[in-house]
Amino acid sequence: MAKADQIKALIKSHLENDRDRFMTIAMQLAAHEAHQGHTDLAQDIRSLIDKSKIASLHTNGLQASGSDLLRAQAADVRLSELICPPALRKRIERILREYHQQEALKHHGLENRRKILLSGQPGTGKTMTAAVIASELALPLYVVQMDKLVTKFMGETSSKLRQIFDIIMKSRGVFLFDEFDAIGGERGLDNDVGEIRRVLNSFLQFIEQDNSNSIIVVATNNIKLLDQALFRRFDDVLAYKLPGAEEIAELVLSRLGTYKGKYSLSSIVSLAKNLSHAEITQACSDAIKETILSGKVKVTKDLLENMLSDRKDSYSSK
Repeated sequence: MAKADQIKALIKSHLENDRDRFMTIAMQLAAHEAHQGHTDLAQDIRSLIDKSKIASLHTNGLQASGSDLLRAQAADVRLSELICPPALRKRIERILREYHQQEALKHHGLENRRKILLSGQPGTGKTMTAAVIASELALPLYVVQMDKLVTKFMGETSSKLRQIFDIIMKSRGVFLFDEFDAIGGERGLDNDVGEIRRVLNSFLQFIEQDNSNSIIVVATNNIKLLDQALFRRFDDVLAYKLPGAEEIAELVLSRLGTYKGKYSLSSIVSLAKNLSHAEITQACSDAIKETILSGKVKVTKDLLENMLSDRKDSYSSK
């Protein structure tokens, strides 16, 4: 259960009306309970926090137009669960370390990395990274609803974008602009429309002027489509790739856990080549479900290979 000092800090922040501190401690409590194996309690705490945050956003007028521009998302993934190359992990750790030591950096006239661009194929860990950052820093995670942000009416999208950045300033958290290609395309392209150019110009302006305590994460599936003016606005650009042999093996072992039988993963690794992290994870989950429904306790090598083959066949037929 929660430690005594956490409970006292929670009560103190409530009595002092320090909402941000209260939410931070509550998120730490949820993470502590999750680590203790109390997953239901941890999820209940996170759900209460998410509902409160959403209510706060409503109060701030974000949804005055009647559309949900932000979606609160559970952030209960730890860095240890993210399967990625060591070099990429070190860069994520640097973001976390700088956030924790931001006061020391400010003392020397420097700022911590807060504006992060993630690029890579779908399913390679970009969204998961945003969740990891939020979880490790005990911050709420909000996903910008890009499909509801961009409208056909002149000026409306930029107005909604301004609302989002107002919230970013008022409510500390991790804000994820997923599938940013929708508004981040090169401004000079012939097939670009005037409204999208105006929206991108507004975004560039807002992100450059932003001096909040929030972390802004922008994700794209194809960095080549983005306007080059975007890059200098970000503190860091992280590239995500399909998993290599070592990562595939680590991912399979991690996902199967006690369900793995006694067999070599060499053929599994070979078969999973060119599949994304998400696809491999789903294949493992499918194999576990089939094993459970068959009344067995171990995933066989043949079953896992069949599930991976199904994934490859499914995607190759598209």
